[in-house]
Amino acid sequence: MNIELDSSRTHGIEATQHCIAVVDDDQVFRDMITLNLEGAGFKVVPLASGEEILSWAASGGRANAILLDWRMPGMDGLSTLKQLHAAGSEMPVIVLTSLGESVFEEAALANGAVDFIDKSRSFTIIEKRLSLVIEGQRKPGLEVSSKGERVTRIGPLELRHQSSRAIWAGRPISLTLSEFKVVEVIAMKHGSDVSYREIYDSVKGEGFIAGHGSTGYRANVRSLVKRVRQKFKDIDDRFDHIENYPGFGYRWLEVRSTDA
Repeated sequence: MNIELDSSRTHGIEATQHCIAVVDDDQVFRDMITLNLEGAGFKVVPLASGEEILSWAASGGRANAILLDWRMPGMDGLSTLKQLHAAGSEMPVIVLTSLGESVFEEAALANGAVDFIDKSRSFTIIEKRLSLVIEGQRKPGLEVSSKGERVTRIGPLELRHQSSRAIWAGRPISLTLSEFKVVEVIAMKHGSDVSYREIYDSVKGEGFIAGHGSTGYRANVRSLVKRVRQKFKDIDDRFDHIENYPGFGYRWLEVRSTDA
């Protein structure tokens, strides 16, 4: 657990008034990340177990995001996640864990988590992921579901912006938060070309430098898009709606009338 106290402000959002629920049985970790979040301007609700977050939510507690530990005695993080969703909660959940194997990440995403972060990552990474989640809750002019979540439908694609989930032809796609951002930025401009830089900015923040040379970030975008395409193809082998515009970026193709 390498979280150290960091007084930096949140990247890309004004954190004041945003509430984060931190659920972790490890008091040292819970106290440290609470201090970091409060130092960044968030309101924090620290909770020690899955039972506590369920009771808090049932009594009307609401947060802009939940940081949920996977490995807890009694009710573990996955069971807690399932019960939150069974109770109708739309609060986005980021799973924090020291279990880095992909099988755990896949299980968390498949059961409704918006992201999965190794506890050894720096607080700056956790803060950035929270920033992306909260930004996704504030998109204007979108349909609002009966449960209060902002939703966009583009043909068979459904984007749930608050929980950062994508559904294709009625079937959920297990996307990471970064992968969801890629789909969101391309699909929301369906039929138009979206540059590599715009896609990368949506994931990392405007002007972030990565890779080798001034265009090194393009390799990261191509890798993200490749993973996204494969996840859609895993449930629909006819999926071909993300088209490359060589040297520029990608576009989301309009759905043909013969598509499901």
